[in-house]
Amino acid sequence: MIRTVTLALGLSLAGQNGLAACADQDGMCETASGGYHIEMPQAENPPLVVFLHGYGGTATGTLKNRRMVDPLLARGYAVMAPEGSERNGRQSWNFFPGWEGRDETAFLNEVVQDASDRFGVDADRVVLGGFSAGAFMVYYLACAAPETFSAYVPVSGGFWRPHPQSCEGPVRMFHTHGWTDNVVPLEGRILGGGRFHQGDIFAGLEIWRVANECADTKPTGFSTTGQFMRRHWSGCADGSALEFALFPGGHNVPKGWPDMMVDWYEGLPGG
Repeated sequence: MIRTVTLALGLSLAGQNGLAACADQDGMCETASGGYHIEMPQAENPPLVVFLHGYGGTATGTLKNRRMVDPLLARGYAVMAPEGSERNGRQSWNFFPGWEGRDETAFLNEVVQDASDRFGVDADRVVLGGFSAGAFMVYYLACAAPETFSAYVPVSGGFWRPHPQSCEGPVRMFHTHGWTDNVVPLEGRILGGGRFHQGDIFAGLEIWRVANECADTKPTGFSTTGQFMRRHWSGCADGSALEFALFPGGHNVPKGWPDMMVDWYEGLPGG
């Protein structure tokens, strides 16, 4: 049985039944800086996956992705979908250094603490993930404040140019990306008539290797999990982890990602 906290009274997500509410309130869970939806497994003090939607997405839309949400719940993880802030008339994330807008790191800390207080999630076992613009947010938050959450699992997003000169570290990062992604290509792309430039994913991995004090640039291990081709780096700083997984699809959260990610996380020291 799964407890569901969603958008409005009477709305049910695919595979879920019953009334939607946030504790004793209708609608999304509200905090001082925004709001979120959350689904809880039938477990006490569960770990939490916070997953950030892409540009123009919504928290409701995140939880409609049952191919992602249901496996996480089945593994005993609570799933939180925060609501992005408005950027150019659409919901997104204030991720790029120097942009004006909501302090997203403070907001995400706020919603996690709220969920811990209301629902008993384990605030020490929080994995921050995101898709596309949500993954951009994951990258920049992990770069500036890697100690905020216990691990970072971006899908289909990275840094923008100019790339950061350096990142704080160490960090525990598992990046997943589609080989044929043409929205956030591995090499990056120019946006907004040249005003913005998505960065190179492999250049971003170099920044993480430096932050993690890895002894060499080459991967130290290769593996496959279903459709995923994986590579990881060891010989890095204590407490760090860095892995990259490619899949043969495009711009999406791929089938099989939740279980692969949880297996990786639970294999980490303290995971």
